[in-house]
Amino acid sequence: MTKAEIMTLYLGVDPGRSKTGLALVNAEGKILRLCIARTASLAKELRDFCKDTALKAVIIGNGTHSQNIAQEIKQLLPELPVHFVEEAYSTEAARRLYWEENPPKGWRRLVPLGLLVPSEELDAYAAVVQVRRWLEKC
Repeated sequence: MTKAEIMTLYLGVDPGRSKTGLALVNAEGKILRLCIARTASLAKELRDFCKDTALKAVIIGNGTHSQNIAQEIKQLLPELPVHFVEEAYSTEAARRLYWEENPPKGWRRLVPLGLLVPSEELDAYAAVVQVRRWLEKC
């Protein structure tokens, strides 16, 4: 990671009641790290996920449980600005992003993507979607 990339990292958060998607994304929208944290242990998992990372801001979806999670993040990372973005249709966008990052292989590439089921949960990809939406507005 270059010094310029370190200076422009964003933490994307897709909040949920039981699990929360986390993503480190640079200013160009490139995914650097993904994680799905249990919301009940978010503080510990967030500390581990962001350890030794210089962040510029936190971008959080404004949907389910977002206010509670934002408060927890503000306590853990009080020096960072927290920005909310519209979360509507982020799951669909996360699904498309998943297939862009993990194109089907073998016979699966012949099946329409709408019929395929991703092999992992999409919460972290939804966190990337939140950051990219915010970056588009800036």
